Amino acid sequence: MDLKEIQTLIKFISSSKVDEVAIEKKDFKIKIRRNIPSGTKLVAAPAQVAQLPVALDAPAAAVAPVIEAKTEAAAPVAATDTGAEEIKSPMIGTFYRKSSPDKPNFVEVGDMVEKGQVICIIEAMKLFNEIESEVSGKIVKVLVDDSQPVEYDQPLFLVEPS
Repeated sequence: MDLKEIQTLIKFISSSKVDEVAIEKKDFKIKIRRNIPSGTKLVAAPAQVAQLPVALDAPAAAVAPVIEAKTEAAAPVAATDTGAEEIKSPMIGTFYRKSSPDKPNFVEVGDMVEKGQVICIIEAMKLFNEIESEVSGKIVKVLVDDSQPVEYDQPLFLVEPS
């Protein structure tokens, strides 16, 4: 993603009702947020962070880009009261259970998954990101319908750890 694409994205965010967008590519991850409460600090990860000069037409407090190195965790996992763990969305986008309309779903309720296995795809800005399981176990519940928009940190699946 070049500087012009980032500037276009920032202008789009400032003129829309979206408060946050996250994009992941092979070598970087970018989050753009707006309407951030004062006193909140945005920090870029120190490892291989690209420092890009960005000229903003909007006030700096209204739109703030954050660029950080890609982390190994593709989908955060959180514990629930039932012992099952939630696999959460690492980005905003559109949730897909299969790679194309004519293919089977990556996982179904009752399937056993291994850590690192692709369980769904999230499309963000025409980029299709494979989401991998961060836990081995049995899929207990699919929490999102196919082709539905998802938010950052939204639970996608419940997995009973093995």
